Amino acid sequence: MAEPDLSKLRIDRSAPRSNVGTRRRRRVWRWSIVAVVALVLAYLASTYRPSVAVETATAAQVYPSQAYTLLNATGYVVAQRKAAVASKATGRLEWLGVREGSTVKATEVIARLESQDVTAQMEQAAANIKVAEANLEQGEAELREAERALKRSADLLEKNFVSPAAHDTAIARYARAKAAISGYHAAIAAARATHRAARVAVEQTLIRAPFDGVVLTKNANVGDVITPFSSALGSQAAVVTMADMSTLEVEADVSESNIGKVQLGQACEVQLDALPGRRFRCEVQRLVPTVDRSKATVTVKVRFVDKDPRVLPEMSAKVAFLSQAVPETDNKPLIAVPAAAIVARDEKNVVYAVRDGSAVEVPVQVGARIGDLVQVSGVAVGEKVIVNPLERIRDRARVTTATK
Repeated sequence: MAEPDLSKLRIDRSAPRSNVGTRRRRRVWRWSIVAVVALVLAYLASTYRPSVAVETATAAQVYPSQAYTLLNATGYVVAQRKAAVASKATGRLEWLGVREGSTVKATEVIARLESQDVTAQMEQAAANIKVAEANLEQGEAELREAERALKRSADLLEKNFVSPAAHDTAIARYARAKAAISGYHAAIAAARATHRAARVAVEQTLIRAPFDGVVLTKNANVGDVITPFSSALGSQAAVVTMADMSTLEVEADVSESNIGKVQLGQACEVQLDALPGRRFRCEVQRLVPTVDRSKATVTVKVRFVDKDPRVLPEMSAKVAFLSQAVPETDNKPLIAVPAAAIVARDEKNVVYAVRDGSAVEVPVQVGARIGDLVQVSGVAVGEKVIVNPLERIRDRARVTTATK
């Protein structure tokens, strides 16, 4: 059987093609796109909410004592008892037994100067005392011998065995021996005084703590020359500076126009920048009886009632002078917001907190009023709340903020 000739097969492209199916598919795509766009626009229209410009304030941590505040002032923590410990002697620092922060007791040796020279002088003075005492013993022996010779001379003079001149010589010898005893006693006293002076000189090479306290700064190192006169080239005056931490107080400058609001024994509250989460109970201890003419202020000394080892000299402090002492129950921080931030919605008190650009309705419990603020519960410290919220502001409303 012969194979078919496939080279003669052709596709007839001259026949007319139908465009009905193509047009139908295009119309379907157009309407689908229109429908998707319409759905997107409808969704955006339903979710679009214009933002409202609002004024906000920050929920703050306050203390009830702020309601009793009459006057505020600033100052610094200082030690009532403070000393720059130095030596009366001049010498090279041989040993230093303390550093910054060391706790020392009164009369404790904290440093020592080289003392070989003064120690030698003290030993020489002690030897001179023994020499003077030996001279006294010799003088007393001579006095006893002169006394016996005088008695023999007197007995012989009664029997006319010696001349009056010889007897006068015995009397003069006894008088000289007796006078020498007084000189020997004076020499012993002088030697002992010299020894005491030498011992004081040795003691002055030992630098002792004048009171119980803590070393604040170390001003010298081993090898430095210590002298009472710090103007000497290359020398140091104070070895360390120390303070009695039990005498810490706050020095606050009060304007002389407001000094009438301050009285001795008045209750105060001190807040330190270094310890912002703690308020210390204090009281006015004394007022310096003079006015700083350049600043027109009076220095007020405030004593700590609450002790805290974290309080250090030279810390900056804010002092609130109170109209009355703060009860122990009111010595705890509270969260408060401006009174204008609290509104009634559906018979309950709420505030509108700003979170992620939206106003979130937060129910709150209202407490005591502290100045312009009101204690609330339900919001966190530092959270932004809307002040004077409009009626149209509701939960989840979009807002733009301006901090008050």
